[in-house]
Amino acid sequence: MSSQTRLTKAYKEAKRITFSNSDKFILFSDCHRGDGSFADDFANNRNIYQHALKHYFDDHFQYIELGDGDELWENLFFKDVFEANKNTFLLLQKFYKHNKLHMIYGNHDMVYRNPSVVKKNLSEYFDTKEGKKLPLMPEIKFHEGIVLENTETKQELFLTHGHQADFMNYVGWKFNRFFVRVLWKPLQVWGIKDPTSPAKNYLELIKVERRIKKWIADNGNKITIVGHTHRPHFPKPQDHELNYFNDGSCVHPRNITGIEIVEGTIALVKWFIDTKADGTLQVVKEYIEQPVELISYQNKTQNKLL
Repeated sequence: MSSQTRLTKAYKEAKRITFSNSDKFILFSDCHRGDGSFADDFANNRNIYQHALKHYFDDHFQYIELGDGDELWENLFFKDVFEANKNTFLLLQKFYKHNKLHMIYGNHDMVYRNPSVVKKNLSEYFDTKEGKKLPLMPEIKFHEGIVLENTETKQELFLTHGHQADFMNYVGWKFNRFFVRVLWKPLQVWGIKDPTSPAKNYLELIKVERRIKKWIADNGNKITIVGHTHRPHFPKPQDHELNYFNDGSCVHPRNITGIEIVEGTIALVKWFIDTKADGTLQVVKEYIEQPVELISYQNKTQNKLL
């Protein structure tokens, strides 16, 4: 099965979510929530992510996670990940309880293709204060893809992780997981980079992006939003680019990036720690790319199809 066939399969089997121009979504990916050890890339940005996610919950956003949320290659036991990130999971639970949580699996949490693994990890947790197990997200489901359908404009946005364009991280993920877990996690403590990751292998990153863009070009320039490579990308309608979006990751040095879909617009944002005038620290958001009307991409797509 080629990368193009895998992407087509993810699109055809995607969960479909209708929305209108009054709805709001935040898209993050590649959190790689770990066990809090020196090999945990998420640990440095955990407070930034927590603050951003709380902001979005309070502002009535829906949350879509585009894969690799949990680092299940490096960590054999999910309980270690949960214990290191309990507050985050309890915040995700709030989205879940309001039917505003939508999860996609990536290569590092590919085991979530199996509903029994999802149930085992996320249906309940042991609360030390209560001294018993409590429900977490008992009916949560993970998908390979999600299609957002705008009920007003009939526009479609295809969301997936993007590892379908990466043979060894889709077909050979168990092989890569073995080497990451056994060899590269210990070496990561010493600063040695994981060679299986396209985010740390520029040549592989370019190949993955090229394959995804080919699929977009062969499918009517469909708006497609992915993660996986950790490299943010935001096309501008006036530049006549393909409609390839990438939300970046939550493990950039000292910041996280994501994509907002707000009231018929799309934007690329960054959250980071900054200083106030008095020297105290604060978590702030800034636009990497200002909001653009989604309909402008639809017009571009229609022109491509004529």
